[in-house]
Amino acid sequence: MTTNSTLFYFRHLLLAGLFMLFFTTGTFAKANPKVLIFFKTAGFHHESIPAGIDAIIKLGEENKFDVDTTTNAENFTEENLKQYAAVIFLNTSGHILEDEQQLIFQSYIQHGGGFVGIHSATDTEYEWNWYGRLVGAYFKNHPEIQPATLKIVDPNHLATKALPLTWKRTDEWFNFGWYNDDIKFLIVIDEGSYKGGKNGGEHPLSWYHNFDGGRSFYTALGHTIESYSEPLFLKHILGGIEYAMGRDANKQSNARDDH
Repeated sequence: MTTNSTLFYFRHLLLAGLFMLFFTTGTFAKANPKVLIFFKTAGFHHESIPAGIDAIIKLGEENKFDVDTTTNAENFTEENLKQYAAVIFLNTSGHILEDEQQLIFQSYIQHGGGFVGIHSATDTEYEWNWYGRLVGAYFKNHPEIQPATLKIVDPNHLATKALPLTWKRTDEWFNFGWYNDDIKFLIVIDEGSYKGGKNGGEHPLSWYHNFDGGRSFYTALGHTIESYSEPLFLKHILGGIEYAMGRDANKQSNARDDH
C-alpha cells in the first residue's frame, strides 16, 4: 500500500469513527419535545403550584420530554413559543396575558400547538372569549374540599386509560358557569357523592377537544398539594400532556407546524 493510499484509508477510517461517536452520543438524535409551564396568577394563588411544577418536571424526566417554567408573560413571543409542543397553564388565575401576547398564543395554537389547563386555568381570562373556548369552561364556585366519586366516560384516552372506571378521591370540586359545547368529556363527577355540586346531570371535570388548529386538554382536579404525589392523578395529567403534545397511544410525537 502506498503512502497516499494509506493516508486516504486512515482519513476515511477516522471520519467513520467520528460519525459513529457523534451518532452514539446523541448529537444526531432527535431532541426531546419541550413543554412550558405557565403559572402566573392575578387572582387566587394556589399553594400547590410548586408541588405541581416539581411533579411535571419529574414526569418529563421519566417520559422523555423537557420542561421550562415561567410566570413572565413576556415569554409569550412567536420565537419562544415555537419551541414548545405544549403550553401548560398550571393553576393560573385572572388576567395574565396582554392583547399582543394573547394574539401570539392564539397563533401558536392555530399552528398546531398544544394546551393543557390544570384546575384554576378555568378561573383565568374571563374577558377573552377565544381562551374560554380553548380551555372549555369558566369556573363559577366550589364547595369545601371533600371526597367524591368520579366516573370515567372515555377510558380510551391517554389521560384516562390508566384510571379505574370509578375513581374515589378528595379534592376541590368546581362548579362551572359556562361550557364550550364542543368539548369531549373524559371524567364526570357524581353529584350525589358529595355536597355542593351545582351543574347537575353530567357534571364534567375533565375533557379534551381539537380547537382552532391545536389540541386542548383540561382537568379541574389538582387543587391540593397532595394531588401531585397521587400516582393516579399523575398518570391522568401525564396522559393529558402527551395528548396535547401530539403523542398517540404509542407515544409517537407529532411535530408542530412552524410556518
